[in-house]
Amino acid sequence: MNFHAIRAIYRFEMARTFRTLMQSIASPVLSTSLYFVVFGAAIGSRMGDIGGVSYGAFIIPGLIMLSLLNESISNASFGIYMPKWAGTIYELLSAPVSYVEVVIGYVGAAATKSIALGLLILITARAFVPYHIEHPVWMVGFLILTSITFSLFGFIIGLWADDFQKLQVVPLMVVTPLTFLGGSFYSISMLPPVWQKITLFNPVVYLVSGFRWSFYGKADVNVFVSVGVTFGFMLLCLAIVWWIFRTGWKLKS
Repeated sequence: MNFHAIRAIYRFEMARTFRTLMQSIASPVLSTSLYFVVFGAAIGSRMGDIGGVSYGAFIIPGLIMLSLLNESISNASFGIYMPKWAGTIYELLSAPVSYVEVVIGYVGAAATKSIALGLLILITARAFVPYHIEHPVWMVGFLILTSITFSLFGFIIGLWADDFQKLQVVPLMVVTPLTFLGGSFYSISMLPPVWQKITLFNPVVYLVSGFRWSFYGKADVNVFVSVGVTFGFMLLCLAIVWWIFRTGWKLKS
């Protein structure tokens, strides 16, 4: 294992974050804070509890997950797309660095940024809504697992994209709608029975449900099912990354 190469890629990606703090950190925190103000304070004060949890506190896991998914994908996809766009990807491919080390460097940096952002949003939420965390170890575990999984997904999008516009297609047209429809702002038990069954085909439901369970001990889906679905998606992403580097798809053409 070439730890020097992993460290070099990781430090380069982290340095890019510090050069763009307003875009990478401040902007998502500010956007999420506005959600807390509007939905938590303004609307939440006029709504009843959901499962014994105030509405403002109920949406905290969903809002963190919304930011986490988008930022994980964005950080990882942009990180690997830039070498492709600049042409330096060929230097990386010809260097004595395996694809495993490349993935660890880029995905590790993207996941680190997302975890830091999630924790920062969690701290910021305290200024708007009181909340508690029943299972802090599970909460951190879900945070790390989700960040790594969707950073891998973003890495795949960065390899697939041919231009900057394509980097935003999947996050804006697929991930964000699925997150809004995945129980971020409501419990799927509030839906009609038919829609409850349809919603279970949305993978984000399992992420939000498991993450919310770590806060309040209440979930729409069994927590072990949530963990299993997340691990399954991560393994699928790993298999796709392996196939891309094995075949050179979108890398050598």
